[in-house]
Amino acid sequence: MSVEKALELNEEVLLQVDGLKKYFPVRKGVLRRVAGWVKAVDNVSLFVGDGETLGLVGESGCGKTTCGRTILRLIEPTAGSVLFRSQRLGRVVDVAKQRKGALKTLRREMQIIFQDPYSSLNPRMTVGDIVGEGLTVHHVARGQQKQDRVRELLQAVGLKGEHMRRYPHEFSGGQRQRIGVARALALDPQLIICDEPVSALDVSIQAQVLNLLEDLQDDFQLTYLFIAHDLSVVKHISDRLAVMYLGKIAELAATEDMFAKPSHPYTEALLSAVPVPDPDYQSERILLQGDVPSPVNPPGGCYFHPRCRYAQPICSEKEPAFRDLGNTHFSACHFADSLELAGVKAE
Repeated sequence: MSVEKALELNEEVLLQVDGLKKYFPVRKGVLRRVAGWVKAVDNVSLFVGDGETLGLVGESGCGKTTCGRTILRLIEPTAGSVLFRSQRLGRVVDVAKQRKGALKTLRREMQIIFQDPYSSLNPRMTVGDIVGEGLTVHHVARGQQKQDRVRELLQAVGLKGEHMRRYPHEFSGGQRQRIGVARALALDPQLIICDEPVSALDVSIQAQVLNLLEDLQDDFQLTYLFIAHDLSVVKHISDRLAVMYLGKIAELAATEDMFAKPSHPYTEALLSAVPVPDPDYQSERILLQGDVPSPVNPPGGCYFHPRCRYAQPICSEKEPAFRDLGNTHFSACHFADSLELAGVKAE
């Protein structure tokens, strides 16, 4: 059975990514010939259930944002498939293979909230024009109907209708991000990729925006791919969690399972840095040795083995398979079944 057919039969899955790759060329010399490749996203496979939130975490530079933008085809993929169940097209489609016409239709169903609330808004456009631009491009609404829709969207994200006549520089960072959220909601999408939407905000504002996203998910029946580097944030909002390292998925599991019993040494190291609100609890911080290898020349075998305290000879010789350990808990570690790794104390 083909992957497309399997996804059609499984109505619980909205998005399925298989073997996604994005390589950027490294050019040298006067003739700018290709001397190598930056493997920003290297054979990523994951799925997102309809109505759930999948968190995608990892160190800066691991390829999280590139992965999200490649899924939306804001960046063209090098290889792999991105299967999406489109309501408007009425079938499962491979986003990576769609032409302009079908891709424009998919844009209405797959939106993004950008990380920086300052640079992601056009300073020359009013808020009404920013939020309503998609309505005009896709011929959804014009004139008074468009203004009414923009007013509804601004009120849905906690702003006022009269704000549509103002410009982005007149708002705070948290308010600007709310404008970005309203823009993403304008075309009634099914999937929204949240690219670190709270990392540029103050902690108190982060909580407000996270709560807003959760409320909107219930009100608009949304599915999120939530990209972040803060594990405390993704624990609050995510149903499942994918940990990314050097362009690959190291571990994928339900959030509670991963925090309680990680199966990859890299996940264990990340969880050891999560603060626990208990003054009597003493956690053992795991400090990784060395730097993250270059994605231009990644190490052989397991990408993580140069920094892994459990590494064995096989780790440098053979790449571990990304396998199911049971209960949809996936891990890319040779010794995932035998290692006793520490989780985080439950709150």
